[in-house]
Amino acid sequence: MSLLETIRGPRDLDALTDSQLAELSAEIREFLVREVSKTGGHLGPNLGVVELTVAIHAVFDSPRDAIVFDTGHQSYVHKLLTGRQDFSRLRQRGGLAGYPQRSESEHDIVESSHASSSLSWADGISRAFTMTGQDDRHVVAVVGDGALTGGMTWEALNNISDDNSRRLVIVVNDNGRSYAPTIGGMARFLNTVRTRRTYRNLHLSSRNLFSHLGAPARAFYRGVRGGLHGFLSRFTNNEALYSNLDIKYIGPVDGHDIPAMKEALEQAKHYGAPVIVHAITQKGRGYEPALHDVADQFHAVGQIDPETGEPVEVASRPSWTSVFADEIVHIADEDPRIVGITAAMLRPTGLHRFAEKYPARVFDVGIAEQHAVTSAAGLAFGGLHPVVALYATFINRAFDQVLMDVALHRAGVTFVLDRAGVTGPDGPSHHGMWDLAILQVVPNIRLAAPRDATRLREELREAVGIEDAPTVIRFSKGEAGTEFDAVRRTGDGVDVLREAAHKDVLIVTVGPMAGLGLQVAERLAAQGIGATVVDPRWVVPVPASIIEFAREHRILVSIEDGVRVGGIGTRIRQDLRSAGVDTAVTELGLPDEFLPHGSRAEILDLVDLTPQKIARDLIAQVLGSRIPVARPLPEDSGRTIEAPLDSEER
Repeated sequence: MSLLETIRGPRDLDALTDSQLAELSAEIREFLVREVSKTGGHLGPNLGVVELTVAIHAVFDSPRDAIVFDTGHQSYVHKLLTGRQDFSRLRQRGGLAGYPQRSESEHDIVESSHASSSLSWADGISRAFTMTGQDDRHVVAVVGDGALTGGMTWEALNNISDDNSRRLVIVVNDNGRSYAPTIGGMARFLNTVRTRRTYRNLHLSSRNLFSHLGAPARAFYRGVRGGLHGFLSRFTNNEALYSNLDIKYIGPVDGHDIPAMKEALEQAKHYGAPVIVHAITQKGRGYEPALHDVADQFHAVGQIDPETGEPVEVASRPSWTSVFADEIVHIADEDPRIVGITAAMLRPTGLHRFAEKYPARVFDVGIAEQHAVTSAAGLAFGGLHPVVALYATFINRAFDQVLMDVALHRAGVTFVLDRAGVTGPDGPSHHGMWDLAILQVVPNIRLAAPRDATRLREELREAVGIEDAPTVIRFSKGEAGTEFDAVRRTGDGVDVLREAAHKDVLIVTVGPMAGLGLQVAERLAAQGIGATVVDPRWVVPVPASIIEFAREHRILVSIEDGVRVGGIGTRIRQDLRSAGVDTAVTELGLPDEFLPHGSRAEILDLVDLTPQKIARDLIAQVLGSRIPVARPLPEDSGRTIEAPLDSEER
């Protein structure tokens, strides 16, 4: 039996020697490469925190001591050490989540995978422990150097430093990267600490000395090494960043040296006040393909060959992201006013190709969405047209800036929201399902949802041509999918994808839901129900022709992959009411719930967004209403309209 197989909880580490903990770490790396290569997931970050996580669980007593992971994508090792070693369905329906999840384990405290929030959580938890007399409980926050670029981290540090009576340990996992290399003044400061000759000399000499010492000498050396690091840090001014915050600083420490990490954490544990432990780690540690990947060191992978790191399956169609990546470069070639902004996600959002060709025109501001948006407003004021590329789930963090800094000032800023709608394996915090409902309340905003790659290129060009209001282009994750040409386009830009001679049902689809709408229409037609399918392209404001189409039909059904509460269907219903159109409206979309992880198809099936379920409900609605079908079936057709289904069959 391997050492890993003997670990059913963190206290099983207590029986292991430091050499056995090192052996366990090697087994964990082998496990991660073998298992994550089958399912996909955040491989590089977890390979980089193996020893760091082992040391934390060896020193602290989870769950009595609360361990909070910033973003949480580096929690796979934590899951293994807390008894979750079945990774066969990682990030798949019914399997382990890719982030901490309270329903999985009492050891998981914070589920959100949005960066820079861990210190605020830790501040609140530690205050609660102190106020309720639980002074023997510790809080450990594991935060990456990339997360230190987020303003929320510094808001939390400001408050943590105001009260030194709490047992709070902040472990800075410093690998010089978030997705790609971390940028900005913070990154430059940490890099000087990481590369300073005095630190490198001490680190190398301590490793060499430690390997030659006997057991008693090693024990003595562990006792003084933390002091040496502390002395050296003062001598070389490594504490300069934190000294004015009045927070104890320990480090830098080799995050892959278990005895060194344990010693540093023990010091921090017994200090009795907030402490920062600065650990230097290497993302992708121990896996050559990750180390050779300069771009993101296998931050997140799909299914790969564990030996080579090459993808097992090659996409047959270009991804939404790659279509945007190519088109924004073409647009930038033609218009020198176009500039790009992203928040530590240059490659994931597709701005990397723009940056490669025009490095002076693309700005990566770190994990700072609020700053990105307001900076974009300033760029627009200066005569440029900024394109802000974010994941849809992260635009939530900058809503106030979109509203008050961009929209209020009528700034021409284009927001490109990747991973919109149901994203799949990353779970509740990464489904981009709130953007349509949140953003459509912004005055004068214009929202576009392309249904395919051709429309993405087209609508992106239209968006950057608008200079007096914010524009939004949102698209899904993965392959761009099937192209659907329009039968015709109205004067205000609405694409008619299918036009029924007998106008019973109008299906209004949002973005990639066009294919679903067409399948529903075919099923309705098979039952003698005429269905027209339209794609507004620009869903906010609602085009006038949508109102006119609704006048001609008996029922309107909207289908979107955003939350239906306050969604596009709601907006259409309100506009119909204002125009005095009494067509019945059915709004289909995602429920106002936190949806689990799983494939996009599985999630859509879970929320009843499938052609079978939608068609059956519409047939029942047509038959159950007093609205007759426009064209009754001929008596000799041999076909009849299905009877309404009971709830169980439905």
